[in-house]
Amino acid sequence: MKLSTPRWWYVRQDRQRAGGMPTLRLLLAPASWVWTAATARRIARATPFDPGVPVICIGNLTLGGVGKTPVVRALAERLAARGKAAHLLSRGYGGRLPGPVRVDPAIHGAADVGDEPLMLAKDYPVWVARDRAAGARAAAAAGAQVIVMDDGHQNPAVRKALSLVVVDGETRGEDWPFGDGRVFPAGPMREPLAAGLARADAVLILLPGDVAEADRGLTALLAGPTLLTGHLQPAAPPPPGPQVGFAGIGKPWKVQRALEAAGCDLADFASFPDHAAYDAATLGRLADRAKVFEAGLVTTEKDWVRLPPAWRERVTGWPVRAVFDDPAALDALLAKIRL
Repeated sequence: MKLSTPRWWYVRQDRQRAGGMPTLRLLLAPASWVWTAATARRIARATPFDPGVPVICIGNLTLGGVGKTPVVRALAERLAARGKAAHLLSRGYGGRLPGPVRVDPAIHGAADVGDEPLMLAKDYPVWVARDRAAGARAAAAAGAQVIVMDDGHQNPAVRKALSLVVVDGETRGEDWPFGDGRVFPAGPMREPLAAGLARADAVLILLPGDVAEADRGLTALLAGPTLLTGHLQPAAPPPPGPQVGFAGIGKPWKVQRALEAAGCDLADFASFPDHAAYDAATLGRLADRAKVFEAGLVTTEKDWVRLPPAWRERVTGWPVRAVFDDPAALDALLAKIRL
């Protein structure tokens, strides 16, 4: 059973209501220590595989959605503009195939290879492999000049030429991208912030389209690696008329906010766990809810590829794209690696 991302993970302890989550965080602290030690030991003992071509890792420091996949697509576009044959590599979370296998949208579904690889494979060669080293080897053998790895900052199996860490730049109300800085399961961190930043070549603060600048406290905290900023922007306007939205991503509440900021007449919104599978009963309930409001149904591209084919004509997939605020700064980073 998939669980939804706890909102309290992203609330700093000093901003929580009395009697709230600090007690639970304290109870979960021993499990966090075990997680932290195991991650550090795995990274320290690994001998990374070199596939013979540069590997650019788009990773993050937290669990839950930060917008890595749109950044992978944006980077692939940038590399293609430079004439480089970029292949994308993913673990294929949620898919049944262990790989290495090249994703073919004509024969694979999200249940085979995962939703994010299926979404990206419309435009670029994408490989899924639970063994990242085997996946990188297969991509290089198939002609990749550069490999862009979706996630894997904490995975030491492959030698990285460039590690770009994506940070959620949305800080509204009590929300804070690192919560109280606690490691899973007491908080959203995959590893302590300092340890993750020490292995990063650059950090990208990804902002919502309606937020002009990154929080100054956040930029100060991330000082050290090269700091970039970018925005998640709609690639198309929301569908017209009233809509019932739904999303099963790491932070579904961000989709609701983005739709509203883009001018969507959002009558209702339903949240689901990340990578949720939509069965007929769930979709029927969503359709009934839309009927109440005389509304359409709208979701993310990532959710849309997980829908049964019969439902795709009934639901609008709303695309967003990551845009680098300073493309020249990104090019300067790419110039430092052997491309």
